[in-house]
Amino acid sequence: MLHAILHAPMSFFDSTPSGRILNRASMDQSVLDLELAGKLGWCAFSIIQILGTIVVMSQVAWPVFAIFIPVTAICIWYQQYYLPTARELARLSEIQKAPILHHFAESLSGAVTIRAFGQKDRFSNTNLSLIDNHSRPWFHNISAVEWLSFRLNLLSNFVFAFSLIVLVNLPEGFLNPSIAGLAVTYGLNLNSQLATIIWNICNAENKMISVERIMQYSRIPGEAPIIIEGRRPPTNWPHVGTICFRNLEKVGVVGRTGSGKSTLIQALFRIVEPREGTIEIDDVDICKIGLHDLRSRLSIIPQDPIMFEGTVRGNLDPLEEYSDSRVWEVLDKCQLGDLIRQSSKKLDSTVIENGENWSVGQRQLFCLGRAMLKRSNILVLDEATASVDTATDGIIQETLREEFKDCTILTIAHRIHTVVDSDLILVLSEGN
Repeated sequence: MLHAILHAPMSFFDSTPSGRILNRASMDQSVLDLELAGKLGWCAFSIIQILGTIVVMSQVAWPVFAIFIPVTAICIWYQQYYLPTARELARLSEIQKAPILHHFAESLSGAVTIRAFGQKDRFSNTNLSLIDNHSRPWFHNISAVEWLSFRLNLLSNFVFAFSLIVLVNLPEGFLNPSIAGLAVTYGLNLNSQLATIIWNICNAENKMISVERIMQYSRIPGEAPIIIEGRRPPTNWPHVGTICFRNLEKVGVVGRTGSGKSTLIQALFRIVEPREGTIEIDDVDICKIGLHDLRSRLSIIPQDPIMFEGTVRGNLDPLEEYSDSRVWEVLDKCQLGDLIRQSSKKLDSTVIENGENWSVGQRQLFCLGRAMLKRSNILVLDEATASVDTATDGIIQETLREEFKDCTILTIAHRIHTVVDSDLILVLSEGN
C-alpha cells in the first residue's frame, strides 16, 4: 500500500483527503498487523477444539448429534443474517474516521488563524459533529454484536436445558448414568464452542474490512515507470536545454489566474500526462523516457518553498552529493552564508517541520540554493517570488541572471518585471 501511494499520480492526492490516507495507513494497518492475526488464531483454535469434542462424543454419546446438527444450522443462519449488516456498519464506521483526522490536521495547521478570528467554538462543534457521525455506525455495530451474542447464548442455554430435561425423564436403566454425565458435560461445551466459533468468525469477518480497504489502496494506478531500460537519455542530457512543444493547448507563462500557466510545469515534469502531442527536450520525447531520468535532470523553484525537518545541509543536499565547501559557496551566493555562520551548529543548524523557524523569504532562498547545487540546464520558476518581499525578489533575480545565464529558464509569473529579461514572453488568455 505504501509503495502504491508513494507512486500514485498527483490527481489521486488532489481528489483524496489526507485524513483518508492517514486512516488507511494508521487504523487499518494497525488492525492488519495487531488484531487480525489474533482473530484468525482464535478461529482456528475454536475449530480444532470443537472437532476434538465431536470426536469424543461420537464414541460415547452419538445421539447428542440429533440436537447438535439442527443447532449448527440455526447458528449458521444467524451468522448469515448478521454478517451483511455488520460488515456494512464496520465499513461505515471506518469511513467516518477519515473526516475526523482530516479536520483535526486542518485545525492544527490553521490554529493561529482560527484563534485570530475567534472561531474556536465553530471548529470545536464541527469536530464534535464529526465524532457523532462516526459514533452512530459504531454504536449500531456494537448493538449488532450484542444481538448476535444474546441469541447464541440463548440458543446454547435452551439446548442445554432441553438436554437435561430429556436425560432426567429417561426411564431408569435406559442410559448409563456415567455416559449421561459425560454427554451433558460435552454437550454444554459443544454448544458454547459452537457459539464461540460463530462469534470469532464474525469478528474476523468484520476485521477483514481493513484488509479490503488496504487492498483498495494497493491497487492505485501508478505513474509511468521510473526508469525505462533501452530508452534512457545520455548522461549529459539535456546538454543544450531546447524545449519544443507540439500540439499542446494549455501552455502559458504570463496570464491571469486560471489561464493555464501551471499546466506547463505539470506537463514538463509529467505530473499530468498529455493526451496528445509531444514535448521534446533536446530532441528527446519526454513521454518515452522514465520519470527518474526526466525529473532528476530538471530543477524547479516552487511558489511555496518546501523544507523538511532536519538540518540546513540535509535540506540543501539531501543525497550528500556535494562537499561542504560547495554548499558554503552556494549559501554565500544566496545571501544566507553570514546568517548560517552566526549559528553555533553551522550547516547542522536545525530545521523544524515545514521550516517554520525560517522566514518565507529565507526558505525561498534555500530552494534557490538547491537549484544552484543541482545545476541543471533547465530551471523552472513557478511564481518563485510571489510570496517574498521586494528585497528578496531582487536577490533571487540577480542570482538567476549570474548563475543561470547559460541555462534555459522557464518563468511562470504574474509580475511583469519578473519576466522582463526573458528572450520570449508567452501570454496566455482563456487557453489561447
